[in-house]
Parts: sequence; structure tokens; C-alpha cells
Amino acid sequence: MLEPVSPLDREALAELATAALAAVAGAVSLDELARVRRESAGEQSPLARANRAIKELPPLDRAQAGKNLGAVKQQVFGAIAARKEELEAAAAASRLAGEWVDVTLPTGRAPVGARQPLEVLQERIADVFTAMGWSIAEGPELEAEWFNFDALNFGPDHPARQMQDTFFVDPPGSNLVLRTHTSPVQARVLLSQGVPCYVAVPGKTFRTDELDATHTPVFHQVEGLAVDRGLTMAHLRGSLDHLARAMFGEGATTRLRPSFFPFTEPSAEMDLLCFVCQSKDPTCRTCGGSGWIEWGGCGMVDPNVLIACGVDPTRYQGFAFGMGIERTLMFRNGVADMHDMVEGDVRFSLNYGVGI
Repeated sequence: MLEPVSPLDREALAELATAALAAVAGAVSLDELARVRRESAGEQSPLARANRAIKELPPLDRAQAGKNLGAVKQQVFGAIAARKEELEAAAAASRLAGEWVDVTLPTGRAPVGARQPLEVLQERIADVFTAMGWSIAEGPELEAEWFNFDALNFGPDHPARQMQDTFFVDPPGSNLVLRTHTSPVQARVLLSQGVPCYVAVPGKTFRTDELDATHTPVFHQVEGLAVDRGLTMAHLRGSLDHLARAMFGEGATTRLRPSFFPFTEPSAEMDLLCFVCQSKDPTCRTCGGSGWIEWGGCGMVDPNVLIACGVDPTRYQGFAFGMGIERTLMFRNGVADMHDMVEGDVRFSLNYGVGI
């Protein structure tokens, strides 16, 4: 330990100050500076001992001793504070340099992909019906034959029951099929919820079609069903026109063309005015020169369907319709080939962003 220094010895105090200032200036880290501070101005440092020695001096010398020691302490503590600021600034700059990121560099992240446009369109269609006050329902894709056929007025010998249209599930006689349409949910909703009923059913369906530019064995439909007192074809037409305008814009023009479906009577096909030729080009490839494009089927619910679902057809009437979501996407966005929708190429989905 260094010999104590008299607070009246200016030369000795000056030497202490010089040594302390040199040690402070030489500190290259905050930890080292803390050590220098303890050695230069801590409780056991020569300056602290000189400060304690003042009380042992004669009263007339104490003022001068305090003045001498105060000047040295001011120098030392001032130098420590200044050096601390310098070291803290240097440490902060070092951290920033280590954490620096060039935001202009290209990222190495894997692409996040995009939502499948069929799924997005399906949700948009559901939003249209929800805004109309309808409910959204869903049902099993593996369906009982009774719901898929019998409840919907398909006779035992109807062609749709044959293998060329329907995927039957083993073992034979299980009476299970992959649903060929979303219409079975009509029966399920009527049996579980009763009437009145306003429900839309978007979902996946299956048929034994070959995959080509306009067909796929797995596709999506949206089914609509309304059963209430006093419903007519006018209500059906108004609902379909609203859906058409929501999907294709306010200028969408529709027509109903007589047709046949086992579960509706009367039945109709709904056509859209050709988007390409506006029914003015007999050589148009989009509509085949007819001026109209088929969109889906519809009609008033057959009384036999209502009876099968426990609804009195003398008191309640209903209408139903079904549209292909793939077909809707093709019309809305000019998709020419069904392969693009099912092959999973993210470049196709990225064209649609977050919505369509």
C-alpha cells in the first residue's frame, strides 16, 4: 500500500493526480475504468486516506488542506466521468456495428406461398350469403347413399347411381359414396334444423370424370337452399341475380333455361351473358356462338324431397341451386385450363394475391 500523502503537500497531491489521470486515460473498458476508480479514489486509495487525515490537522491548516484535496479530487472524478462517457459511447457503437443489417440486401427467406384461389373464392361466396342473412353449413364428404340419392328423389335406377358417375366405397353394400354434389346437406339441414331454412353450402364433391381442361374428378360447388312459406321462382331468380352481380359485377346478365333435375320441379339451368362477345359474335369460342355460358342448375324443391325430410309441401315451398366454384373462377379470372387450379403451382396462386 502506498504511503499516506499529506493534504498539505501540493507536490505529492499533484503526483497522485497525474498518476490517476494517466490510469483513467489508459482504461480501455468500463470494467478496467471501475478498477482504476477504486485504486485512485476508492475507500483505501491515497486520496481517501489524505481526506481522512484532514481532521487530524490543526484547525488553521484544515481549510487549505481541503482546498488542495478538493482541486485534485475534482480533476480525478471529472476525468473518470468523461472517460466513462467515452467508453459507454464506444460500447454502444460496437453493439450497433455488430447488430447492423443492410436492409437493401435481398433476403434469403423461403417464399411464403399464396392461398389457393378456389379457397379464397369459396370464402367470398360464403360472405355474400352471410350478408344476405343466410347460414353457412357443411356436411361429410363420405356420404350415405340415402342422403346423396334417395332423399333427393333419385330413383333406384337413376343413371347417376351407376359407377360411371359415382365413387362407391368398399366394401360393396356399405351404402357409402363420395358425395357427388353438396345437395345431401340440404336433407341434413332440414332434418336437423327444420323450417324455415336459408342455407348455403360450399364444399368439395367427387365424380368419376377424367381430368382435362374443363373437368376434374374432385371439384367444388356451392349449394343454396331456401324453404319457407310463399317462396316462388321470383325469389330464386332474385337470389341468383344478386349472387351473379356479386361475382361478376353489376353488369352481369342472366337467364333461366328450362331443364330437369330429380330434386327440383320446375328446374332450370342458369346462363350468363357471354363476357367475351356479349352475345354478338356467332364464332365466339367462349360461348360457342350461343351468346350464353352455362353457370349452374336451379329450381323449386320437389315436394318429394320435402316429404323425405319431414316438411309439409302444402305449407312450405323452397328453391335450391348449385354452382361450380371452379367454373366461377374460370369466368371471373379468365382461367382457361382446369389443370392450373389443381396442380399446386404456387405461381398460379400468386397471381391472385390475398383476394380475388
